[in-house]
Amino acid sequence: MKKTSKTFYKNLMLGAEFDKYLIEHPKFAESIPGGALVVLLPQDDAALCKENLRIAKARAEEGQPVVYITIKKLAPAPRSRIIGPQIEYAKTG
Repeated sequence: MKKTSKTFYKNLMLGAEFDKYLIEHPKFAESIPGGALVVLLPQDDAALCKENLRIAKARAEEGQPVVYITIKKLAPAPRSRIIGPQIEYAKTG
């Protein structure tokens, strides 16, 4: 996987987790100014943290609030809650 693809994937997953956090903690979300550039800084991934800072510096617009969100780490992902799935194939023809 190319570096850009890997960075994109990591940020996609981190962003999805952050969205879940904001839904569960609306007061935290209210502390982020409207129109802000939110920069996620995972402390357990120095390379991604550095890359996100670089991207933010390049993308921040003049006068735009920039908010750095330091993330200590992610909890292990839970397993699927699906029990006993079954596959049924549609008849063709």
